[in-house]
Amino acid sequence: MRNSVEKYQHTEIIRQDIEKLAQFDEYIRYFSGFSYFLPRHKVSADFVRALILAESRANPEAISEKNARGLGQILFSTGSMAGKELAKSFTFFRHVSKHRLNSLKEEDLFDPAVNILLTCYLISKYNDKFDGRLDLVVSAWNAGEHTESLSFGRHAPYRETEDLIGKINAYYIYLLKTRKFPR
Repeated sequence: MRNSVEKYQHTEIIRQDIEKLAQFDEYIRYFSGFSYFLPRHKVSADFVRALILAESRANPEAISEKNARGLGQILFSTGSMAGKELAKSFTFFRHVSKHRLNSLKEEDLFDPAVNILLTCYLISKYNDKFDGRLDLVVSAWNAGEHTESLSFGRHAPYRETEDLIGKINAYYIYLLKTRKFPR
């Protein structure tokens, strides 16, 4: 993994991607402002931005080779499960209804509000489960939270996962240093 982090450490985000991402900033700030699992523990909006840039380059219509969809590149099975969990919660959200979350359709993952809500929720879940370790959180995101290596405190041993860890880390640091978005 060290090679992947070093490979991307000097990465900068191109202006066009920042501009594309900016159109979703209201949703990112809103949905990252919730404490989904622990009181006062919220997802970093800059981390969500970094993940979206690394996964889809801020394209809400993106589809991966594995059929992950939208800004955060969420698989329908994962999104559907997360939607049902959120629908059972006592939290009410602007922009996305409980009914929609409970009966999520594949095309709903292209809706930026739905996708960003699910992204924030899942990242919060993985942050809680893996003590906020970026490598394990991204590994759970990319390879699944039940990947065997995660139970031993190691990231998934796949090149794609290691590259994603490196990219998100680089984008996250870049966004934190440059303060491209309002807090």
